[in-house]
Amino acid sequence: MLTVRSLKHLHICVSFDLQDGECVALQGPSGVGKTLLLRAIADLDPNEGTVKLDGTLREAVPAPAWRKRVTYLAAEPGWWSDTVQENFSGWDDALPLVTRLGLPEDCGPWPIQRLSTGEKQRLGLVRALMLRSRVLLLDEPTSALDSTSAATAESVIAERLLNGTSVIWSTHDDAQARRVGSRIFAMGPDGGIKENRP
Repeated sequence: MLTVRSLKHLHICVSFDLQDGECVALQGPSGVGKTLLLRAIADLDPNEGTVKLDGTLREAVPAPAWRKRVTYLAAEPGWWSDTVQENFSGWDDALPLVTRLGLPEDCGPWPIQRLSTGEKQRLGLVRALMLRSRVLLLDEPTSALDSTSAATAESVIAERLLNGTSVIWSTHDDAQARRVGSRIFAMGPDGGIKENRP
């Protein structure tokens, strides 16, 4: 279980629990702090408060190890090498997921510049899923995808939920929030969260 208590970062101040295998949809207008919240939980930005995974304080875990357990996926994933496959620690292991998400098997040698925004989003999702994290913090992971690709991504993530992975899924799509979330967190301009049922 992920426990967040009095997490403060800029104008955000929230407390909640995320159960194993639960997906919470995070909604709110642009600029209210959804990305800031996800980045704070992943310990990517300075923040105050308590974040625990299975009772272990975030501060008790080295930052790289924490981020492998509690993984943040940006809406626009970063790329540090020139070709697709160089951005994966185990490209052959990633291939089944790559093809399931609709990319061709031979995309490994492609230069990153060749990829569309949607292809980058799908490959970023594969890279995050390959870590087999306990918690996934997904920041608009399907915003650039067509409906078929988005449905496939939702299906893949749903399988991870069944295996105990917990997810916080930021989305502007109300229908998607109701599909994927067992709860919906509505974030307001004050940085607080109001909980709704889908």
